Amino acid sequence: MSLNEITVDAPPQAVWDVLADPPTYEYWVVGNKAIRSYDPGWPAPGTEFRHKVGFGPVTVKDKTVSLEAEPPRRLVLRVRALPVGKGIVTFELDPIRSGSATVVRMGEQIDDGPARFLAPALDPLTHLRNAETLRRLRRLAEERYRAGGAGGAGSASPGRAGDSGHEAGRG
Repeated sequence: MSLNEITVDAPPQAVWDVLADPPTYEYWVVGNKAIRSYDPGWPAPGTEFRHKVGFGPVTVKDKTVSLEAEPPRRLVLRVRALPVGKGIVTFELDPIRSGSATVVRMGEQIDDGPARFLAPALDPLTHLRNAETLRRLRRLAEERYRAGGAGGAGSASPGRAGDSGHEAGRG
């Protein structure tokens, strides 16, 4: 299992607003090429978004499903990149500095498909990928927070906060 942690200079709600905005995932999740569509109400449990994932010219179309959502504290996702594998990704957001900043913890456990047999050997690479993912999440949450105040609404940053449409992304 890969575990990563980062401190974000924005309140938990600002970080949650990025997690709750599917079109932003293509900007901050390493390996996510495009968000193809998403359910209204994301990230309520059972909602999903469809995406393209991959590296270089190799991509697959798949989906991510929300399993748990406790705004603005915890999000648990069922991630898929078939035929490679499936896993559980957990984000935990803890306020620090009287709520003006957030510690974000990300855990990823591959639990199905061929990748689960390689997971122990791949954990160091997964850790590096997720460290970069959290750096990008931090950058986007802080930019949106500075641009739009509490929660970051109204930002011109990537993504479409508040967009109720089903189609998203490029591609």
